[in-house]
Amino acid sequence: MSQSTPSLDAFARSKLNALEARNRRRRLAQSDNRPAMQVERDGQQLTNFCSNDYLGLSHHPEVIEAAQRAAQQYGAGAGASRLVTGGYGLLFELERRLAAFKGTEDSIVFGSGYLANLAITPALAGPDDLILIDELAHACLYAGAQLSGALTHRFAHNDLAMLRELLDTHRSAARNTLILTDGVFSMDGDLAPLPDMVALAQEYDAWLLVDDAHGLGVIGDGRGTAHHFNPPATAPLQMGTLSKAIGGYGGYLCASHQVCELLRSRARPLVFTTALPPASTAAALKALELIETGEIDTARPVELAKRFCAALDLPAPETPIVPVVLGSERNALDASQLLQANGFLVTAIRPPTVPVGTSRLRITFSATHRESDIDRLGQILLPLLERREAAE
Repeated sequence: MSQSTPSLDAFARSKLNALEARNRRRRLAQSDNRPAMQVERDGQQLTNFCSNDYLGLSHHPEVIEAAQRAAQQYGAGAGASRLVTGGYGLLFELERRLAAFKGTEDSIVFGSGYLANLAITPALAGPDDLILIDELAHACLYAGAQLSGALTHRFAHNDLAMLRELLDTHRSAARNTLILTDGVFSMDGDLAPLPDMVALAQEYDAWLLVDDAHGLGVIGDGRGTAHHFNPPATAPLQMGTLSKAIGGYGGYLCASHQVCELLRSRARPLVFTTALPPASTAAALKALELIETGEIDTARPVELAKRFCAALDLPAPETPIVPVVLGSERNALDASQLLQANGFLVTAIRPPTVPVGTSRLRITFSATHRESDIDRLGQILLPLLERREAAE
């Protein structure tokens, strides 16, 4: 056993105590996922309403079989980065399929969605550049902006007037400008106003990067947020993940061939990281095939979310993500514990993941959920929401 360092342990303990006092300490819990959105935690069987496995593809038998075959043929891991010896053929096939699916010239696959956003922005921007980012964008978009060293300004959530004002003020002094946004915002379930944002970026010669982690597979006939609009609102930089509706693991960027080629030479999370395991790549290929061929009902998660919201008199959602904002951290934790006692897993979301005073239940819907479970979840939550409204 390694020797502890008293000052280090004291530092960690003081930080943990401060988090505990504010109901913000996180704890890991063993959660063994089962098919049909079931999960076992602490010996209890729960119905999972906080997973991002929107189509249930992580347990689809054809996806699992594809992963098993790839592991048997290519091994458990890639063995090296793609620029050394980790570039097995399935990765190139996946990149071709992703580009065709998203309607771009090329794509590049990364080890995860988080790594993709740590790669893209620093490869395209530096200290002489400008980054404008939605205040509710995912943490990895912020991390990529910080790594780039570019001048960075936030704009209020989906506030195009403020975005234009920032462009008017700062664009002329910058060599290049990137605008960063989620397509579907992961904690609120709302959409970025992509048609107007694309037009604004073009007007100021800015490069728009859209993180579509929660759009792929569930809106726009499965092709993502851009295709939710008519005509499609296509950004030049379309990032996403293979770990949510696709059901596996990995991340990607779909863009022009020149941009992808630049990242193959300059993106540090690609150059210095072992390539995605073959099983993950094969699973993603099979999942994409199921979505493209219509074997999976990509509209069902949103339909189920609408059923839930109608029962609770909540606004009709456009995505499978429904936030139930409860205010304080304690309120969210208590509501989560109530649901677990009734057989549902819905994790409390607290700051800094969401703004102070907006702790919530983030409820997500999967194509494999049963209508009866959704109705029972609504019946349990309805009195809680009624009490909250009465208190307000």
